[in-house]
Amino acid sequence: MEFAEVVRRRRMVRNYDPDRPVPADVRDRILRHALRAPSAGFSQGWAFLVLESAEDRARFWAATAPDDSTPDAPSRWLARMSTAPLLVVPLSHRDAYLDRYAEPDKGWTDRDEARWPVPYWHIDTGFAALLMLLTAVDEELGACFFGIPPERIDAFRAAFGVPEPYQPIGALTIGYRAPDPRSPSLRRGHRPFDDVVHFGRW
Repeated sequence: MEFAEVVRRRRMVRNYDPDRPVPADVRDRILRHALRAPSAGFSQGWAFLVLESAEDRARFWAATAPDDSTPDAPSRWLARMSTAPLLVVPLSHRDAYLDRYAEPDKGWTDRDEARWPVPYWHIDTGFAALLMLLTAVDEELGACFFGIPPERIDAFRAAFGVPEPYQPIGALTIGYRAPDPRSPSLRRGHRPFDDVVHFGRW
């Protein structure tokens, strides 16, 4: 698929065919492309938790579901999202960046987080997530990036033994698309080019 077509077709998919697993070679391609994301100082401060078995996926949804969902009465959103046969949780690792920039070629020996204008560990892990979203489109799959509720992070960590230094920046559902109602948010349309692009000055 041409890159422009991949970008044009990218959208958040919230309903999947539960009977069509993502082939292992496709899964690995999605993950390998994530490793090509840019990272400050080539720190590569990320990790990816891959959940494929029915048991692992059920444990994820039980740990992270919003408070208005229960196993017997999942929210409409969760009932569709949980059909995805593949979940990937991108995790950022701040200390990898602080350690990297304390090395001799960078020289910030104090490891002071205040030196960073924004948390590049989250940004770079987000870049990796975007590469996974684009690769899914290129593989004729659907995918959606969504947040884990802050109050559920501890339950998520406990469910999967995620070490404290790693922070989930969200999660991705990936699979073959099933009929999916168009999001009401799309009625907003894309913001006009001239509203968001400024040449030379604002």
